[in-house]
Amino acid sequence: MHHRLAALAEHGQSIWLDYIDRALLADGGLAALIDTGITGVTTNPSIFHKAITSGDRYDDDIRAFVKSRPTADAEALLETLMVADVTVAADALAPVYQRTNGLDGFVSIEVSPLLAHDSDETLEAARRLHAAVDRPNLMVKIPATPAGLPAISAALAAGINVNVTLLFAVERYVDVMRAWRDGLDACEHPEHVASVASFFVSRIDTKVDAALDANGSREAKALRGRIAIANARLAYSAFEAFMQEAPTRRLLERGVPVQRLLFGSTGTKDPGYPDVKYVDGLIGRDTVNTLPPATLDALLDHGEVAATLPGDVAEAGADVEVLEGLGIDFAEVTATLEREGVAAFEDAHRALLEALDTRMQGLRAG
Repeated sequence: MHHRLAALAEHGQSIWLDYIDRALLADGGLAALIDTGITGVTTNPSIFHKAITSGDRYDDDIRAFVKSRPTADAEALLETLMVADVTVAADALAPVYQRTNGLDGFVSIEVSPLLAHDSDETLEAARRLHAAVDRPNLMVKIPATPAGLPAISAALAAGINVNVTLLFAVERYVDVMRAWRDGLDACEHPEHVASVASFFVSRIDTKVDAALDANGSREAKALRGRIAIANARLAYSAFEAFMQEAPTRRLLERGVPVQRLLFGSTGTKDPGYPDVKYVDGLIGRDTVNTLPPATLDALLDHGEVAATLPGDVAEAGADVEVLEGLGIDFAEVTATLEREGVAAFEDAHRALLEALDTRMQGLRAG
């Protein structure tokens, strides 16, 4: 195990890989990363779009699918390909799941982003993916949209591990924790159900920094690169408070694992910022950080491990207040990021469906 990942584990943080493709699974790459100390894998529509449309690793599976199911559509093909990869990853991570007694070792698969505003269809997709992979260390990703909240509760109540995704606002995060608690209160065996809440980070700074640059004042310049971590620190404070509430404590006393706060979108997008900015600055107990490969490499090379997340919550709140004083509506920023996040995943999903449909039509014609 790499010494930096071992040190993070001592601080109560797990590191997951935010990437998957057939080469990583087939050529021993994931196994090597698990040996290094990676304890989970996350995916999203953009990652699968890149994986499936790059190279020819999926060609044999696509041919076999078209031959066996000649009338099936591209959506069915995509789900089949995703389930196949996620199942392999889940099996590779099974020893981690067993060694950690179900704390880690998870791989996530996301419901179609086209369902982000439909609670019933989201729940149906979650049930279908859960059954298709049929592994105890699968997490189904459901977006934290208003329509996603009841689907999150219902999926957890049904015993499905849930990775809540596309979280930007602390207020919505509190809603997600309530949905988690409500779902597990209704679950027959909640002690066996795991969940994480994926709070997106770097996109906050990208959006806010642009507004600060447009403002141009000295006060605005001083806030550049501060709001994403401030927002994450406020989310962590909300997590700590929520886990101390009496209804939550009663749930935890039944042996239910906490819904850990997971940090996503942790690759640095501004080249002027350190490449481990959203790793070194977000270390705290009962958390997960999911990293794209380049950020993982940077962490292993020169990351600095210290308990940075529980830092000055008052200062974090003050930074957001200053932002509001500059005329930047942070609630609108996070709402915009949610809309844009859903739209980006929808675009990636549709583009992948189009590419697969073209490939299927070519095989049928040939």
